[in-house]
Amino acid sequence: MEAKATQALLNELVETLKDGQKGYADAMTDVEDASLKDTFKKYAAQRAEYLTEIEDQMFKLNLTPDESGSATATVHRAWIDLKAALTNKDNKAVLSECERGEDYAVKTYQTALKAQDLPAPVKSVIEKQYQGVQAAHNAIKSLRDSAK
Repeated sequence: MEAKATQALLNELVETLKDGQKGYADAMTDVEDASLKDTFKKYAAQRAEYLTEIEDQMFKLNLTPDESGSATATVHRAWIDLKAALTNKDNKAVLSECERGEDYAVKTYQTALKAQDLPAPVKSVIEKQYQGVQAAHNAIKSLRDSAK
């Protein structure tokens, strides 16, 4: 895979992970339920760990993470903030927004996994992270489905 294409693909993952980390950190403050706070804290930490792993792979390939944020993610963060403000810390509404963010993350990873000729260490990291992102998505969806 051409270096420019690899960089673009990895930058998309970086932005998705940053947005997920920030989204979960914001969600922690938007709920009162201690169990949900712990769940959001866990996933914020997971995204921070994944971010470090992707950036490490980028540096090994002499690629630099893009420092600007993605427009889609900014919209998503704003939507979480708005939704929480309008719903008075409604757990189901916050979980719905988190699930929407997870849907985006899952799609981003699925796209990345379809890329041809990625270096083996990068592909391995992406595959491992995809499993964690998919598990987080399923957990958030389950929490949302059972929320009142």
